[in-house]
Amino acid sequence: MTITRRTLLAAPAVLAMAPAAAQAGKITLVVPFPPGGSTDAMARLLQSNLQTKLGRIVVVENKSGAAGALGAAQVAKSPADGSTFLVTFDSHAVIPAILDKPPVDVEHELMPVLLVGTAPYVIAAGAGRPYKSFADVVAACKASPGAVKYASVGIGTLGHLAMTVLGSKAGVEIMHVPYRGGGPAMNDVLGGHVDLIAGSAALVAAQLGTNMLRPILQLGRTRLPALPDTQTAIEAGFPDFETLAWWGIFAPAGTPPDIVAAMAMASKEILSEPATAAQLKDTQHMTLLLEDGAAFKTFFDKQVAYWGKVVRDNNIRA
Repeated sequence: MTITRRTLLAAPAVLAMAPAAAQAGKITLVVPFPPGGSTDAMARLLQSNLQTKLGRIVVVENKSGAAGALGAAQVAKSPADGSTFLVTFDSHAVIPAILDKPPVDVEHELMPVLLVGTAPYVIAAGAGRPYKSFADVVAACKASPGAVKYASVGIGTLGHLAMTVLGSKAGVEIMHVPYRGGGPAMNDVLGGHVDLIAGSAALVAAQLGTNMLRPILQLGRTRLPALPDTQTAIEAGFPDFETLAWWGIFAPAGTPPDIVAAMAMASKEILSEPATAAQLKDTQHMTLLLEDGAAFKTFFDKQVAYWGKVVRDNNIRA
């Protein structure tokens, strides 16, 4: 998608004066997860600001289930008139591979609007565990196969898939303990019931001040300022390996290009405001990208291909 100066100046007007059916109603931002997570927070941040910017009612609807596929399917089946958008998270790319019969074709029934940003996944150990590095974890797994357990926020999530890849590359098996959400997973790690957690930087970094959690590996290409002493996977001997949380906006396939461009531009303006950008960096450790059109599609297609292969190669099912 090419954004011209004329499109930029017209962006709010295009959404505000979308087709009559859409204008008469509201804009719905569908979040395919329960309230309280980072994706829900992103949608509500957009909601309040879009209402002011566009002069239209904007609501957030949480439609969870089937690893985010139910909410995605709802958006895919909605009118392609600018009245409905999907605000989602990285697990969206795994839907085609993880479900036997996905209710939505995420590559063809939805179109990318805006890649908001990315943040690395982080592996951390409970402070009572002896692991100071991922090499320590590998050594423990080799000494006692099956003894080391890690928590993730669910089967087929990127934390689970990343640990599967790392274990395979290291030649060890690290036992997976899936949870329904970051809160329960983190509680069991802090409580000493599970050795490790593989989660987004925000999930892990929120607990660093408690001295109850020790980060041992981060999965971005460069070290986070919040974790300057924690190795990246590349530094730890896993060349070119990274796992990124990401947040993005999609529209039903067939939504007119001018409406898609307008939504992308309005969201860019909101999220790039200094106070908002700082909030996302501080709370989510996010690198703000704000990429739309072809750039987002290229990124998304690579995510679908890479993680889909991991799922298939390891016969992982939700």
